[in-house]
Amino acid sequence: ADLEHAEAPESAHRRSSTRLTRASLRLSQSSQGIPTSCVTSFCRGSSVFSSGRRITRSQQGATNTTAKKYPLRQSRSSGSDTEANGENADIKQGVDRDETPPRTPTGNAPSSESDIEVSSPSNDLEDERLAKELSLKEAAAHDLSHRPKRRRFHESYNFNMKCPTPGCNSLGHLTGRHERHFSISGCPLYHNLSADECKGKATTRDKQTEERTLSHRQDENRHSTRNQAPTDRQLRYKEKVTELRRKRNSGLNKEQKEKYMEHRQSHGTSREPLLENITSDYDLELFRKAQARASEDLEKLRLAGHVSEGSNMIKTIVFGRYELDTWYHSPYPEEYARLGRLYMCEFCLKYMKSQTILRRHLAKCVWKHPPGDEIYRKGNISVFEVDGKKNKIYCQNLCLLAKLFLDHKTLYYDVEPFLFYVMTEADNTGCHLVGYFSKEKNSFLNYNVSCILTMPQYMRQGYGKMLIDFSYLLSKVEEKVGSPERPLSDLGLISYRSYWKEVLLRYLNNFQGKEISIKEISQETAVNPVDIVSTLQSLQMLKYWKGKHLVLKRQDLIDDWKAKETKRGNGKTIDPTALKWTPPKGT
Repeated sequence: ADLEHAEAPESAHRRSSTRLTRASLRLSQSSQGIPTSCVTSFCRGSSVFSSGRRITRSQQGATNTTAKKYPLRQSRSSGSDTEANGENADIKQGVDRDETPPRTPTGNAPSSESDIEVSSPSNDLEDERLAKELSLKEAAAHDLSHRPKRRRFHESYNFNMKCPTPGCNSLGHLTGRHERHFSISGCPLYHNLSADECKGKATTRDKQTEERTLSHRQDENRHSTRNQAPTDRQLRYKEKVTELRRKRNSGLNKEQKEKYMEHRQSHGTSREPLLENITSDYDLELFRKAQARASEDLEKLRLAGHVSEGSNMIKTIVFGRYELDTWYHSPYPEEYARLGRLYMCEFCLKYMKSQTILRRHLAKCVWKHPPGDEIYRKGNISVFEVDGKKNKIYCQNLCLLAKLFLDHKTLYYDVEPFLFYVMTEADNTGCHLVGYFSKEKNSFLNYNVSCILTMPQYMRQGYGKMLIDFSYLLSKVEEKVGSPERPLSDLGLISYRSYWKEVLLRYLNNFQGKEISIKEISQETAVNPVDIVSTLQSLQMLKYWKGKHLVLKRQDLIDDWKAKETKRGNGKTIDPTALKWTPPKGT
């Protein structure tokens, strides 16, 4: 008991000195960056050392056994209830003040011994937690993921690529909406324009689009079938276009011809020919708008990764005696696609890398016509039916070739469920490919054409309508009503609209009755009723009057069709008697 009374003032002095040492070390830690764990271990050691030194002073005449009975922490932990309660109170206060900044030696707020002993293990965890929260706040401050991302032109373009037009720096775009371009379709220099002119034209097109949208909103109340008469605005616009087309020059004068020839000789095929004064300003502006729109669509496909860039796209193919420029990308193997030019056998459609390989192949190739059965022949025109299951390689090569000139084609390798009807033109060297169409062996929707193509060297010669007419001839033999599979390509839609127009005008010219039925027209021509109605609407021959739909027989259109038929003659037509074919089983 005497020993404990003697130690009381000494322990109080020891706690104050320990608090001072602990606060000093915390201050030095904050200024010098010493880890908290090091400070805690050092403070514990200093506390034990000072306690041992003061025990020696308080026991100047004590024996060794008394010194052995005095371990500081054990005597304090097993001391009186008052001291234990004080320590518990100090622990609670230390926990409450855990988030407060460290005390300084000259601070007014007193700290207890329990602050030192309790905060030393928990301080590490608390400091780590605070540091983690601070780092998260800093990361959140610099994180811009919640903001909408802005696409910069350098993020969507490969600067290693260059425009193939000679003298072009790849700046600007034909649409006026992009900073750079890497293809001829988007090159302002190739189209004899500057980047600023393209931007100005884009602004003008946007204004015209807004005006057109506003005018369409004003005409929303007009019913599409009952009120088909043009509005006053449409009539004024039609008169304006007629006047613009009437004002155009009839031809080029001598100076303009010399200018055009000089431009052609200096630039060759690396620039677009000069188009001014060739047609009216209105038609030229329409052509420029179509070019800009096509260039914008190609740019979207390129950014989406659907179109190969740079040298990984086939530019030309050597096909028989023709060299054809390609229009679209086709998924040929990469080792062939990166060459830029392919050499093809026009009979077996095998593709090769060089002229030498093609020459050696032609010396050994025994094909002179497509595989399959010849089901039609009249003059030098023949049609072969090729089964995709029996002649898989030939049909796959035909699909890859067609994709070079078709935008919406997606069938390349899965050719087994299809039949291919290949039209050829024969001479003394063999049957040359003119075009083809494919159809499903079992079509649930009665599609008579899945894909149709006329080779570029035979376009605008009537072969496209021959292929369409042949497809409907097969539907008549099958006693079915057919329709082409959608979506149609741009050229395909034009060809089908023209064919449907001729069929309807021919039928109406030969029709002598007073009542006509869409169903009867469909059964006789094998054209789908939906296609018949859409064609009649486009010709403004379908009217709605007194609750009934009437077909208007326009004699002016029929007379125009008769004049064209007389001028064209009967050269490019399909003769049903020349067909030797029976429908395949299961169709």
